[in-house]
Amino acid sequence: MGKVVTWDDLKELREGWKRERKIVVFTNGVFDILHRGHCEYLERARAQGDVLVVGLNADDSVRRIKGEKKPIVPEEDRAFILTRLRSVDVVCLFHEDTPERLIANVLPDVLVKGADYKPAEIVGRETVERNGGKVVTIPLTPNKSSTGIIETILERYCAEGAKRYTT
Repeated sequence: MGKVVTWDDLKELREGWKRERKIVVFTNGVFDILHRGHCEYLERARAQGDVLVVGLNADDSVRRIKGEKKPIVPEEDRAFILTRLRSVDVVCLFHEDTPERLIANVLPDVLVKGADYKPAEIVGRETVERNGGKVVTIPLTPNKSSTGIIETILERYCAEGAKRYTT
């Protein structure tokens, strides 16, 4: 199982992986309401190398970029769940709006983002490529998203369901 690590721990781990000649893959995201699309994405990311590091937006970061109603699941729980996935080796929280500084700290061999990003839009791309790494985009699983799950819950339970649960 993976574990949640600090930035300092991650830097130390990275040095060890470099000595062991392991290919380090980095991706990041919010990973709110974990679903099949997240799992498939992380498995595909992990397949790009030997170690998968997930940069996880902390709650304050999520609120700034996605609005005050998110995340639904708190950072401690999102991190815990991610570390239980076989594909994830370590999770590291970041509080900034982007993972730019965390990527510079890790200097992964492979930076992965979803194919909904154009390569020029990928934060950290220049840093990774300048250090000899590569950037890979992975197709997303169609019709699988946290937003879709939230919409389904609201459609099914908001109007009539609210009455059922309050009476």
